[in-house]
Amino acid sequence: MAALTPLQKRAERKARNHTGLDMNLVSLIDIFTILIFFLMSSTGVEVLSTARAVKLPESTSDKTPHETVIVTVSGADILVGGRKVATVAEALGVEGDLIAPLKAELDLQAGKEVLRKENEAQSKTVTIMGDKDIPYRLLRKVMYTAARANFSDVSFAVTQKVKA
Repeated sequence: MAALTPLQKRAERKARNHTGLDMNLVSLIDIFTILIFFLMSSTGVEVLSTARAVKLPESTSDKTPHETVIVTVSGADILVGGRKVATVAEALGVEGDLIAPLKAELDLQAGKEVLRKENEAQSKTVTIMGDKDIPYRLLRKVMYTAARANFSDVSFAVTQKVKA
């Protein structure tokens, strides 16, 4: 037997170690993508995300939340859609019940165009996520300002109590 060159030895080793198992990952990725899309679209639970600074009051309400403009009132700030519009101290210091920066932001939100006619009624709905320890006079100012911005339906976000 003739001596093999280093290149031939390498080719022989490669052929000996080759198992012949090829896996088509493209089809697996397609399956997982479809599975994830199905799982995400089939969940019927709607959850409002709350800030850690806001402790919602508890309720026995069975109504599920729906997509609306969300006004979050924490112990320090007032946010609309996650964007800070005023501080609680500024809102409490305002003479009268109208909070001007909040009304300006709510007017901006109300001016957004509704794409589907069946969602037009929900476009004038606001959900207030108020900390359970905020004073009522602040909550009254936020509700008054929402009403002046033509939001006709005001809802309050609460944590559902566990029924015993």
